Amino acid sequence: MTRHVVSAVLLWALLTAVGEATIFLDWFPTVGSHEAEDFDRIFLILVAMGTPVFAFVIAVLAYAMLNFRSNDREETGATFLGVGTGPRVWVGLTAALAVFVMIFPGMTGLAALNKERSGNGWGEYDAELVVHAIGYQWFWEFEYPESGISVKGAGNELVLPVDTVIRFDVDAADVLHSYWIPAFRMKIDAVPGRTTFFTVKPTTEGNFNDDTAFRVQCAELCGLDHSGMQFPVRVVSQQEFKDWVDSKTVAAKGQ
Repeated sequence: MTRHVVSAVLLWALLTAVGEATIFLDWFPTVGSHEAEDFDRIFLILVAMGTPVFAFVIAVLAYAMLNFRSNDREETGATFLGVGTGPRVWVGLTAALAVFVMIFPGMTGLAALNKERSGNGWGEYDAELVVHAIGYQWFWEFEYPESGISVKGAGNELVLPVDTVIRFDVDAADVLHSYWIPAFRMKIDAVPGRTTFFTVKPTTEGNFNDDTAFRVQCAELCGLDHSGMQFPVRVVSQQEFKDWVDSKTVAAKGQ
């Protein structure tokens, strides 16, 4: 019995080491915003804490299947009542881990996010730029209320300035959609008859042609052409954004 326990523990350690090593792989999409940095860090913390638990379950199942399988379908395995030191330790450790995750990064992360959005330049009314996003079957329209600019359709882009706090006011004109920008790691439902919003601070310049993470994508099944309901995003310097706004304003006046 000791040999089996030692072998299973070694297998658990190996699987845990392999799982933890994946944390150091660069397998995330482009980190394009302040929020993306936070969410990626939280995700990696959860992976680091959850990997030993997952590896333990896989190690026990795999070892048992390889060493205690039987071809006799009439045979009944030994009764296991789930009592004793082992199960109690397992339940205690996993319960403690679950409580810890609820506190950190759960409650602490939400508290930090609410603090950022309630008085330090990240609030609903403190954004440096407001963009109104409207979802239709099956395209997006974007309005810049402060400059009177509207963009939609093929050949256009959602242009945003880097290092700027942006509030997206999100609406839906017909059915439920979901507003998602992968590079920003931010997503919110677009609900008919109700305006939702989130704030984001882009930190990396980029565009859809070079990196498909810079796109608006509907993430809620909304009908036949749901998968094609995307819109290119281009994050530029603040001066380039100002020049773009000026060019669009001049073009609108000339029409």
